[in-house]
Amino acid sequence: MAIGLQRSALFEALGTHAPLSTAIVHHGSDVTYSYGSLLRDVACTKEQLEQVTGRNESTIAGERIAFLVENGYDYVVTLLAVLASNAIALPLAPSFPASEIRHIINDSGAFLLLSSAKYAQQANAVLQDGLEATPLFHHLDDLKQFAVEDQEVNLIGTTATNNGGIMLYTSGTTGRPKGVLLSTNTLAAQAQSLLTAWEYTPEDHLLHVLPLHHIHGIVNAILTPLLAGSSIEFLYPFDAHAVWERLALPFQTTQEIIPGNSGPVPHNERTPISILTAVPTVWARLLQTHSTLEPETLAAAKQSISRKHLRLNISGSAALPKPTLDGWTELSGGNILLERYGMTEVGMALSCGLDDSDRVPGSVGWPLPLVEVRLWEVNVDTGVGSVISLGEEIDSGSGKERHGEIQLRGPTIFREYWRNPAATKKEFTEDGWFRTGDIAVRRTVPGCGAGKSGTWASGAAYFVQGRQSADIIKTGGEKVSALEIERELLSLPQVNECAVVGLPSESWGQKVAAVVLLSDDWRKTEKPWGLADMRRALKEQLVPYKIPQDLEIVPSIKRNAMGKVNKKELVTAVFGDVERIRRRSVHIREERDRLKRS
Repeated sequence: MAIGLQRSALFEALGTHAPLSTAIVHHGSDVTYSYGSLLRDVACTKEQLEQVTGRNESTIAGERIAFLVENGYDYVVTLLAVLASNAIALPLAPSFPASEIRHIINDSGAFLLLSSAKYAQQANAVLQDGLEATPLFHHLDDLKQFAVEDQEVNLIGTTATNNGGIMLYTSGTTGRPKGVLLSTNTLAAQAQSLLTAWEYTPEDHLLHVLPLHHIHGIVNAILTPLLAGSSIEFLYPFDAHAVWERLALPFQTTQEIIPGNSGPVPHNERTPISILTAVPTVWARLLQTHSTLEPETLAAAKQSISRKHLRLNISGSAALPKPTLDGWTELSGGNILLERYGMTEVGMALSCGLDDSDRVPGSVGWPLPLVEVRLWEVNVDTGVGSVISLGEEIDSGSGKERHGEIQLRGPTIFREYWRNPAATKKEFTEDGWFRTGDIAVRRTVPGCGAGKSGTWASGAAYFVQGRQSADIIKTGGEKVSALEIERELLSLPQVNECAVVGLPSESWGQKVAAVVLLSDDWRKTEKPWGLADMRRALKEQLVPYKIPQDLEIVPSIKRNAMGKVNKKELVTAVFGDVERIRRRSVHIREERDRLKRS
């Protein structure tokens, strides 16, 4: 008897791929899974979800199903099984403290929590207290008692995607994290947009080094390659040496002697990596560690990242520092990193092109297929806004570039913030455009935008200038709220006042720094309190990337009549200009290395 799987664009694509072709590879164990196995396991897991919950297809639709599962085949099967159930997948980050996971479960109203064996203890800790309504809880192994024999999978019915999708939580940059609901139709549009622009194929082999509670790791590096029939190899958490060794492996030689050969032969046990997508911090770390590789790995690693083999190297989620871009271009023999722009609410919205002429330093390129973009300029004197039309990027009076907010529209844009109509309304204009909060300019650059990467990559290119709010920091590809960190700092007995700012960093794009006025009670004790003390105190309250990497104790923090801090002025007053900040970063890094060695 065949298993029925509701028809959708994604599952129709999975059904057309060669059943024996490789879908998923586990780097550590060398275990591979075919597209045929993936489709069957998704269909079986969908049936098992209905068994353990006592729900059927109509009553499970639209329900939120949270899961704590490590990167790999089980994650992919779980995600797709939830989508196949027309339910809402809620991937949780194992790196988050229990308090943050509880907020997500409470806010989403998740009715089911799944965990792998690896995270069972963490899931149990989350369920101990602080939940408004305790969800059903099952280990993935619980589902296997309902396993069925291998059977043929048939796609049935019409596409039913009104209730299903993925919910990802924002970083809480303007308050508590909000649930961003991306419908199945939206996800399909996002994946199809990237498939068209970046030309994924069944011959592609993507190395996955990203976390899986973000849009980048899910849509760019799972859903889109699966739609195309590509292979995905998981190597997580990111380790620079492990990545280099994997990249180099197909190009190293072995001393095995084969009759008829007079010397070493190629090592062909692994497929060359053709796609690697990462945040700027990862690219910077790869550059820093390349020279430390063993001699036999060094040359093979360099060969592996040439355009001939690594056809697509993508950087996103934060601005790419020019030293990193130039360093990678030189190391790879001209394989220029492709920059793009996106966010949780919209997936990927703009991108540079595949052709070298369309990879413009500092630019995020052009609107991707299916995406509409406009720049909205607000007159500072009148407060009245207007669209910066094509060809009107230069102010006729001053001769200066006109800056505007990036606003987006189209089928790739999210539907709503979960159960938060006020926040949803606030982020959309009356005529239906999503306000990103990012400011950009549009420039015509000679030699690019001629359509060589496709008709979508034509005309003036976009250059992001920064956020409207100084309270949003992008560090290592993560969007961080200064206000959230300030709340946690102010809960410490040592802190009377504080301000959290972003400092420029070649490795991280920005790094989080805290300016602190110590409390009177603590100053009376005359006990020292420094960076290490602060980081220890925040360890249980914040995700590691949110904890400040730098600290300055000050006698006062200047505020205006409204009690607000001008953070731009504060950074200059406390930390100095960019060059002084750079020297300070080098000193801090050297001091940490010295302490580790001692």
